[in-house]
Amino acid sequence: MTHRNVLIGCTGSVATIKLPLLVEKLRATIPNVAIKVIVTGHADHFFSPADIPPDVPVLRDQDEWDSWRTRGDPVLHIELGKWADLFVVAPLDANSLAKMAGGLCDNLLLCTARAWDFGKPFFFAPAMNTRMWDHPVTGQHVQVLRSWGLREIPCVAKTLVCGDTGPGAMAEVDTIVDKVAACLVAMECRR
Repeated sequence: MTHRNVLIGCTGSVATIKLPLLVEKLRATIPNVAIKVIVTGHADHFFSPADIPPDVPVLRDQDEWDSWRTRGDPVLHIELGKWADLFVVAPLDANSLAKMAGGLCDNLLLCTARAWDFGKPFFFAPAMNTRMWDHPVTGQHVQVLRSWGLREIPCVAKTLVCGDTGPGAMAEVDTIVDKVAACLVAMECRR
C-alpha cells in the first residue's frame, strides 16, 4: 500500500482515553501510515501525551497561532487538510458535533473540519452520555454531517464511564480502525 496520511481529531469526550490505542492499532493495521492528531482543549484532559509515540504530532489550538507570524506563512488548519488523505474525528462529543453541524470553527480541529476537501474521506465517531445522544437535536446534527458526505461510525450502547447504560459510547477502536483501513484500501484500488 502507498504511504497514507491519517489525521485523527479528538474532542472533549472521556472516550479520548482510547486515543493511544487508536494510534497503536492504526499503525499496526495500515502499512506506511503517518498519523497526526488534533486535540481540543477539553480532549487534552483525557490522555497523557507520553502515551502517544514521539513521532506522532499532537496539535493543539496554540500550534495554529504559533505557526503563523505574517502574511504568506502557512495556515496550520489548511496545511493539515492538504496533508491528510483521511480525517477521522473519534471521539466527536456533543458540543463539537453541534458546532460542526452549525458551521462554527472556533478551534484548530473545527477549523480543519470546516476547510476540509470533501473529495477526501471524513469519518466521525460520536461519543456522549445517553441523555445527550437521545436529545432530539443530536439526530439532526448527525444527519447534517451525513448529508455533507461525512461517514458516521455509529456509537454503541453499553455501560458508560459515568455508570449510565445506553447508547452514546464511541464505537470500539477495532471498528474505527477497520473502517479507516477499508477506506484506505478502497482508495488504493482506485489509483
